[in-house]
Amino acid sequence: MTSPTPPTPPSAPAPSPHDPHDHADRAASFDRDADVYAQVRPSYPRETVEWLLPAGARRVLDLAAGTGKLTEVVVAAAPGADVVAVDPSLPMLGELAARLPGVTTHQGTAERIPLPSASVDAVLVGQAWHWFDTDAAAAEVARVLRPGGTLGVVWNDRDAEVDWVARFGEILHRGDRLEPAAGHVPPAGFGDGFTSVEAATFRWTDRLPAGALRVLAGTRSYLLTLPDDERAALLADVDALEATHPALAGRAEIDLPYVTSAYRARRR
Repeated sequence: MTSPTPPTPPSAPAPSPHDPHDHADRAASFDRDADVYAQVRPSYPRETVEWLLPAGARRVLDLAAGTGKLTEVVVAAAPGADVVAVDPSLPMLGELAARLPGVTTHQGTAERIPLPSASVDAVLVGQAWHWFDTDAAAAEVARVLRPGGTLGVVWNDRDAEVDWVARFGEILHRGDRLEPAAGHVPPAGFGDGFTSVEAATFRWTDRLPAGALRVLAGTRSYLLTLPDDERAALLADVDALEATHPALAGRAEIDLPYVTSAYRARRR
């Protein structure tokens, strides 16, 4: 019996001349190759989104929605709700709109949300809170939320307790001076406008075709902003890891384990 041919992963995004150690350059790097980002970045567990959403939410904002990885789970978890997506990147929003035509999109930032006051029941933020001016963002979220509405913040973290995943993470972060500040930072609180933060974690696994670790690595802001030669060296190390690690070598598909950390608070 002939083994099935594994799917061909998309090409990695082209590198950028921006400064890999500058927070603003890193935040702006996601404008390029939104289609690649949409194909290889992980989604979110539905149970996480159901935990974040308040019961009976009628209008939900996905803030810094990107290509809609979180948005599509919100749509599935809240049938009948009016789902709105806001992001500063028009290429990202274009990808989202093509995949989720029923979602209203607006170009905007967390610090200046283009929605009326008290107009949504929930604001969810996936993998982006660390890019914000958090004090200004919390104030804007409080403005657009109805009283009693929910702010939910979520991160996918690779499960570094798995040996090959830890080695993959070491390659991705090698030389990254911003990583301690720009990585997953659990919020201690969202300010006086919100109740205390509740937290929950969810474990799950994303399945990728062979070769997609290189592409996934190439969508990270650090690699997107590295000079060509430094970026190529890190991607070559990712290839070597996949080719030689006993948990990865020769496999048509790769199971990448994640720990999703979720935080929620209510608007007072």
